[in-house]
Amino acid sequence: MTDAQETAADPALRTTGGAPPDDVESAPIPLLEPREGIPPVVATDDALAEVIAAFAAGTGPVAVDAERASGYRYGQRAYLVQLRREGAGTALVDPVGCPDLSGLGEALDGTEWILHAATQDLPCLREIGMMPTRLFDTELAGRLAGFPRVGLGAMVENVLGYALEKGHSAVDWSTRPLPEPWLRYAALDVELLVDLRDALEKELDRQGKLDWAHQEFDAIASAPPAPPRKDPWRRTSGMHKVRRRRQMAVVRELWTTRDKVAQRRDISPGKVLSDTAIIEASLSLPANVHALMALPGFGHRMGRRQLEQWQAAVDRARALPDTELPQPGQQVSGPPPPRSWADKDPDAAARLSAARAAVSELAERLNMPQENLITPDTVRRVCWEPPQEPTEASVAEALGAHGARVWQVEQVAPLLTRALSASSSG
Repeated sequence: MTDAQETAADPALRTTGGAPPDDVESAPIPLLEPREGIPPVVATDDALAEVIAAFAAGTGPVAVDAERASGYRYGQRAYLVQLRREGAGTALVDPVGCPDLSGLGEALDGTEWILHAATQDLPCLREIGMMPTRLFDTELAGRLAGFPRVGLGAMVENVLGYALEKGHSAVDWSTRPLPEPWLRYAALDVELLVDLRDALEKELDRQGKLDWAHQEFDAIASAPPAPPRKDPWRRTSGMHKVRRRRQMAVVRELWTTRDKVAQRRDISPGKVLSDTAIIEASLSLPANVHALMALPGFGHRMGRRQLEQWQAAVDRARALPDTELPQPGQQVSGPPPPRSWADKDPDAAARLSAARAAVSELAERLNMPQENLITPDTVRRVCWEPPQEPTEASVAEALGAHGARVWQVEQVAPLLTRALSASSSG
């Protein structure tokens, strides 16, 4: 550990993010105001061409954010994209009016993008032709630097001393026209991202963690799109109550029917039929529409045609032969749940206990969350199937095979090697 990392481990020596002492009266935090006012929304090809030219001529990194309509619309598409760059100012682009932003993405090729919680926005940005080759994630930077609160508002307040407006993050961004207060909120989200990035870069450098952050950012930028989830219906809330295969088939049929309706109507699946209703129907196996109506989520407000649609899905599941019923608790790849390790493999359970304790102690010393030091899944996999000879080199190879970055391997391999060796010799 470097001297800077040892300093970072002591919160009293931190230069950013700390709260003022109790005996010091803190001044009111000023509310952030847009420096150039609220820019007009870009919704035509001509206006987009002007934005592309302006941002191509700008200098330095570009701040990027996107607003979705989660909970209102089907999928995770972007309904507003905000950008800010030195020399170009702020732009608010409407992907509904301008669905192809690949020209803007090409104009920014090679430029560092600054995003907050990048993995949340990158999928919807990729859909409209925007994908960075270099990025700086201010939320992840805050985690690595040891900030206890890493939301954008908290970071801007703690690091830069400004308060962001609140209250519009969960609105329906597919609304047109977008109300002015929402646009103001959206513009402010990128107003200070460059300043925040610069301050966090200095703090990470002071702590000796800047190279670690760059490795993390590179991993995010180069990661391929996530593959479609297998059997997404198994993630229905309350699924743990469903034990029998016939009941699981009802969940699958109702979930699939709901998804098709939601996609056709471009509405959030939860607004079509709740997860609670799906689980209730699967547990009750209603024989007809009247029985279905009596269940929570299928009340009198639901029309006859809708009820018949859901009952038809239940009937399809009831009619399936046993050979076509889903299998219970399909095992995902990787080791079993840790709670079963003591019975299945006591030695593996001992290895995991020792490894967890070592990772926790190091994460505390480095002043960062354990999951950012090394993912719990990686620790579990190495402990469940450790190298035959747990040397530092073999453990490092195993960590790398599971996707650990170089800096993580350097920090974690020595302590995992000791944990694996101690538990095996014990």
